[in-house]
Amino acid sequence: MATVTKKELIDRIAEQEGCKRGFVKRIVQVFLDTIVSELAHGNRLEFRDFGVFESRIRASREAQNPKTMTRVQVPPKRTVKFKVGRVMKSKLRELPPQVDAATGLAIEGASQATRRIDSNHDGAVRRTRRA
Repeated sequence: MATVTKKELIDRIAEQEGCKRGFVKRIVQVFLDTIVSELAHGNRLEFRDFGVFESRIRASREAQNPKTMTRVQVPPKRTVKFKVGRVMKSKLRELPPQVDAATGLAIEGASQATRRIDSNHDGAVRRTRRA
């Protein structure tokens, strides 16, 4: 699985649509800046069939420093939640899961369900869904 950068996307769009790269770059950047701005204002962005971006505030909580074992207060913070839309979900389901030939394990991000070792209990392998 490869990582596609913004530059590569811009090049692909410019070539597909027969537009100048600089023009496409400006449009993509304005689009991304607008998404960030809307989320910063607490707005919900809905792109039909693609997905929904929502700005959420994660509540403050108490955590533990694993090195010193001291309790620390983690302040509330704003995060972005993305819910996959119908068309994207169906496209992703069409793709076969990718498996590492050397280990036989699923490649991270390749399938919806992942396997993990439950180290807190009996060491049994349990199937979990990623959020």
